[in-house]
Amino acid sequence: MQERATIHRLLDAPQRAHYVWRNRSNHLFVMNSKEQSNRRDFIKTSSAAAAAGALALPSVTFGKPDSRKLKLGWIGCGGRGSGAINQALNADSNIQLWSIGEAFQDKADAGLERIKKIHPGQVDVDKGRVFVGLDAYKKVIDSGVDVVILTTPPGFRPMHIKAAVDAGKHVFAEKPMATDAPGVRSVMKSIAQAKKQGTSIVDGFVWRWTYAQRDTYKRIHDGDIGDIQAIFSCYNNNARKRYPGFGRHNTKSDVEFMIRRWYYFTWLGGDHIVEQAVHSIDKMMWAKNDEVPAYAIANGGRQVRVEEKFGNIYDHFGVEFAWADGTQGYHFSRQMDDCENGVWDRVFGTKAKYTGESGRKLHVFSEKGELKWRWDPGEKKERQNNGYQTEHDEMYAAIRDGKPLNTGDRMITTTLTAIMARMAAYTGKKVTKEMALNSQEQLVPDADKLTWNLAFPPKPPRKAGTDAAIAPHKWKA
Repeated sequence: MQERATIHRLLDAPQRAHYVWRNRSNHLFVMNSKEQSNRRDFIKTSSAAAAAGALALPSVTFGKPDSRKLKLGWIGCGGRGSGAINQALNADSNIQLWSIGEAFQDKADAGLERIKKIHPGQVDVDKGRVFVGLDAYKKVIDSGVDVVILTTPPGFRPMHIKAAVDAGKHVFAEKPMATDAPGVRSVMKSIAQAKKQGTSIVDGFVWRWTYAQRDTYKRIHDGDIGDIQAIFSCYNNNARKRYPGFGRHNTKSDVEFMIRRWYYFTWLGGDHIVEQAVHSIDKMMWAKNDEVPAYAIANGGRQVRVEEKFGNIYDHFGVEFAWADGTQGYHFSRQMDDCENGVWDRVFGTKAKYTGESGRKLHVFSEKGELKWRWDPGEKKERQNNGYQTEHDEMYAAIRDGKPLNTGDRMITTTLTAIMARMAAYTGKKVTKEMALNSQEQLVPDADKLTWNLAFPPKPPRKAGTDAAIAPHKWKA
């Protein structure tokens, strides 16, 4: 509320009328084009990471223009997946949905029915190309597709990216890209391979694809607010009480129970700081040209979501990040009902302060309470766009031009940074970027071992400072 009042003071009445103030749980995402960021070297302490440099600007591999009808494989048919496949089919008139893969038959049927109603002329999925099960992704990739849309729970993302890149497919991957360090290292290798072979890897970090955000962060990088001294972000939201229809009463195994309620299990979703608040951490990373912080110190816990059905994730986090140049970052995220919620970004520079709220398209620079600049969509709203759509528009346009996009480096550095914050909260330790990258804690079972009947009971929530939380990382004392 205080932040809102501050912005109201900075804007005159007509300007205030342009912004809609509403609860974040009912926000409207409207965003989209290509960012102008600087190259930064990434982590050199691990041989697994040596091939990956942290690019803020999407890298491009040049090849021949591609005018073929492109066949899409859709893996993960939930809500975000339904949005992504709709946007993919909107992006290019000469593409068709060819096959789908889902862990569950009911979700596969529902997803296919939804997309058929929206794009009846672009869906060519016969019953033989509807694949169900934990290995459905392999069958989709082998079904003759050119592009795969990866929108399953993110714990599966590394194995799916690897399989798709190994098969030479273009990849759209929803955020985040992994839930543990072994997954991060796997994705880094896939990113390097995709660059070498000239196939796309495009991320779903939606704010990177918005004109409003791109315009704003370009100004930050151009020095409009001066040298960055500190960065703040928060992602405080409601309790996210999902999947009311599924529980122990109608699932047959631990694995099915957890996948049906995936958001609440760290191995599948990464915890909400990695799955949801990663958007805010991504904007902190953007301000710092995608440089991974030197370390993170964090706390967190479970106060209101404590029943078994809410798995083992926390409901609040507080994190301090520190970069090598002395810049400090502070991130707070919470999922609790009936609290003061909001999603805000602030960057403090030597010349001005940036205050932003992405969903409302509010981006202003101020100094001592005086407005210095505000983002405007233009007289004809030409700078207002839907970033969910733009990420696909730009991906397919680049494929057609023979210049596939690879945004892999930035997407994996953000994912690693969010995981580093979670590690710091779960263990209670000061976690450096090297510790995070080289952690040996493997949350996700190997693909060849994961079955519905695997003996894999849910782990209890982590307790900071305990050996059970710290030992799996195998960090050197």
